[in-house]
Amino acid sequence: MENSKRRFLKGTCALLAGASGATLLATVSASNEAKAEPSVKYALIHDETKCIGCKACEVACRETNHVPEGVARLKIEQTGPYGEYPNQFYHFSRKSCQHCEDAPCVNVCPTGAAFIDKETGIVSVDAWKCVGCQYCIAACPYKIRFINPVTHAADKCDFCRETNLAQGKQPACVAACPTKALVFGNLKDPSSQVVQVLKANPTQRAKVDLGTRPKLFRIVAKSGEVAI
Repeated sequence: MENSKRRFLKGTCALLAGASGATLLATVSASNEAKAEPSVKYALIHDETKCIGCKACEVACRETNHVPEGVARLKIEQTGPYGEYPNQFYHFSRKSCQHCEDAPCVNVCPTGAAFIDKETGIVSVDAWKCVGCQYCIAACPYKIRFINPVTHAADKCDFCRETNLAQGKQPACVAACPTKALVFGNLKDPSSQVVQVLKANPTQRAKVDLGTRPKLFRIVAKSGEVAI
């Protein structure tokens, strides 16, 4: 009887150990998959030396992605004037999703609605999974997310992933810019325009000290003149 009980306990422990091992392997596999590098890594450069603040990018974004009035996926913010008349100038900067490689919004989302697309590295939102908890809005250090009043889900720039990009086109803002102040492309392609521009120009990124590794770069304007 004692031997039977011992064999039973031994078999049960082996079964539990096997199950635990399988669970651990599955967890490690899922973790590794989540951390896997995307095959493409899209980034955007806003050249402030070329931006004239026309806001054609804002209009194109709204129309292409059906963004309701009262909210915006991107904004061009104006500061200034600087200098003395008649040599005054303004600065124009872009405010939109930074498409962080280590995105706080993704890390806090309880439903998986906020995610990084494995194929492109684009930080995206699955509106069907979003419950409107606004954790991502609170976590974003760049304060660019909002609740879409139509879908009632979190929303933001996704580089036109489901619209223009899905059709093989450039993001709407890039295509609409009359001064070519926006450059979009694959950081993993050494021959891409975005890589070439980054090599040729000093750039800045916002709040890099947070370790978010943003993929929105700025060529900072030193004057109000448009370099075209």
